[in-house]
Amino acid sequence: MLTLHVAEHTQETAVLVEGATVAAVGPYDELAAAHPAARVRHWPGILTPGLLNPYGPELLEATYHPDPREADRLGTEPIGGERAAALFRADPSRLGASARRGVQRLFAHGTVAIAGELRARPVLDTVRRAGLAIGRRPDRLRGPVSLSPTPLVLLPPPAEGGPARFAIFDVPNRAELVRQGASTCVATVITGRLVYRSR
Repeated sequence: MLTLHVAEHTQETAVLVEGATVAAVGPYDELAAAHPAARVRHWPGILTPGLLNPYGPELLEATYHPDPREADRLGTEPIGGERAAALFRADPSRLGASARRGVQRLFAHGTVAIAGELRARPVLDTVRRAGLAIGRRPDRLRGPVSLSPTPLVLLPPPAEGGPARFAIFDVPNRAELVRQGASTCVATVITGRLVYRSR
């Protein structure tokens, strides 16, 4: 099935997806006319290649992402440092489940790739199953560990024949994306699958 993704402020670079692959990239009007049977997904904001988060190990192996059922005891925000390490020591099985929840948080921030050397098998398995790409870690990491790191690192644009991997942010342009950060993500697509949608 063909799916055509178009965002309000980037209609000149709509993306036509077939399965896990980008079938075409171009102006929305042209792609819609050429493929009238395609399912169309209209989004606010801008369609981007998606983000690379360079803090893969820090966010998925050294941070505990609480289960919602633990909210009364652990809260809902990610837990780092020695407290996270103590939770993993007390129950090593927490690591895989935490990584799965961490990946969902990454998706909610438009992340389609991570960088950094992952060592824990449960985390590696989670990342592989999720379809996250593994990229090169920048030589220097400027900001603190974050789901919306500074600076934001965008991947190369989607291209015909390439993997259907991109994210949409509810901002008018890239300058506003940089200013407001990755929490403005409204949708993330990995291997053609809509893995996150905010609305």
